[in-house]
Amino acid sequence: MRPLVLAGIDGSECAAAAAGWAAREAARRGVPVRLLHASPQLPGATVPRPALDRLRLIGVRLTQRTAEDLADRHPDLQVEGEQAEEPPVDALLDAARDAGLLVVGTRGTGGFEGLAVGSVALRMAAAAPCPVVLVPPPRPGAYADGASATRRTGQIVLGFDAHRPVGEAAGFAFSAAEARAARLRVVQAWGLPAESVSSRTLVVTEEDRATWEDQEVLQLSDALRPWREKYPRVPAATDLMLLHPAEALLNASRNADLLVVGRRTEPTAAEGRLGPVTHAVLHHARCPVAVVPHAG
Repeated sequence: MRPLVLAGIDGSECAAAAAGWAAREAARRGVPVRLLHASPQLPGATVPRPALDRLRLIGVRLTQRTAEDLADRHPDLQVEGEQAEEPPVDALLDAARDAGLLVVGTRGTGGFEGLAVGSVALRMAAAAPCPVVLVPPPRPGAYADGASATRRTGQIVLGFDAHRPVGEAAGFAFSAAEARAARLRVVQAWGLPAESVSSRTLVVTEEDRATWEDQEVLQLSDALRPWREKYPRVPAATDLMLLHPAEALLNASRNADLLVVGRRTEPTAAEGRLGPVTHAVLHHARCPVAVVPHAG
C-alpha cells in the first residue's frame, strides 16, 4: 500500500488550504489523507490542567469538522484524524516518517499579517523525511480550501540543474504532472562561464554567448532524457534563464499550480537545512511549493 498524505492543521486559513490541497492529492494517489492537529505550546513552566484539556477539546473538534468537510467533498477518500500531545514541530516530524507526503500551510495561527513563512513550515521544509508541500494563503477569488474559483493553469514548474541533477525532485515533478495531465516547465538558471571574464575582453560576443548557451541546452536535454522516457505522456518544455536561480524560478512560477525544488539532506545536521535558493523561493512564491529531500 502506498504511504498516505499527511496534513497539518491548526484552524488557520493556510491550514484549511493545505488540508484541501492534501485531500485532492490523496484522491489522485488513491491513498488516505491523515489530518494531524497538535495544540500550541502555552507560556510558562506549569500549565493548568483545565487549560490543556480545553485546548485538546478544541483540537479534536477542529479535526472532526475538517475531516467531515473533506469527506463530504471527496466521498471516495478515506480521511483520518489525529490529535497529538507533542508540540507541532515534533508531532509533524514524527508522523511524517510514515507518510509519502506532508502538506502544511506557509503560516499558522501564530503568524502575523505580512509573515511569508512561519517557523513550523520552515522546519518541515528543512527537516521532514518525506517531500513537503507548503501551501500559501488562498488568492483573492479562491475558496477556503485553496481551490481556485477559476480554471487552474495546468502547469508545474521544476527547478533543475543539469550539472547536479536531482532525481528525486525530477521524479516528483514528472509524476505530479502525469497525475494532473499538466504541462511541465523545467527551469534551469545559468551564468556565463569563468572564461568570459578576461583582461583582454570587456564584452562577451553574441557568438560566444550563443555557444555557451547551446552547450547548456544540450546538457539539460541529456540530463532530462531518463525522465522523459519514463513519462512519455508528460509534455515537458525546458527554459534556460540567464538569471539568479531564485529569480528564474519565481518568474517561471507566477502562474504555476506547483513549483518543485530539491533540498539536500544533511545526515549530520539534526535540524536539517535549506539552501539559499529554496529559502528565497519559499518566502516569495505565490503558488504551492514542493520541497523534495535528496541525498548528496
